Amino acid sequence: MDITGSGNETSAHILENGRITIMFCAFDGAPNIMRLFGKGRTVLPEDAEWGELSSLFVLHPSTRQIIVVDVDIVQTSCGFGVPFYEYTGERDQSYKWAENKGEDGLLSYREEKNRVSLDGLPTAMF
Repeated sequence: MDITGSGNETSAHILENGRITIMFCAFDGAPNIMRLFGKGRTVLPEDAEWGELSSLFVLHPSTRQIIVVDVDIVQTSCGFGVPFYEYTGERDQSYKWAENKGEDGLLSYREEKNRVSLDGLPTAMF
């Protein structure tokens, strides 16, 4: 699930060439990094798959799309350079911001800030 932010880079780059990489890092325990390489696609609220996929998440007012990844390669590597971090909780600012904006405000914001990527590529938008 992807929420509204200041950009929409993942969507733009998926539209450009379909490639996506997701990286996971261990911030405690044994040092390890795992990368998932594959092809991605963006599912928007008006798409037929939205109902089924969105039921897998807790939706928020800021939810704008779902990124689906078909993983081709999984690679692990040492995480020796990854520092230790302690998780202290989730931030709720984006959810409060979206609630204050309202549905029309979010649509306007996405039109202004999420229509193209930083390098001028179009994004999947509703």
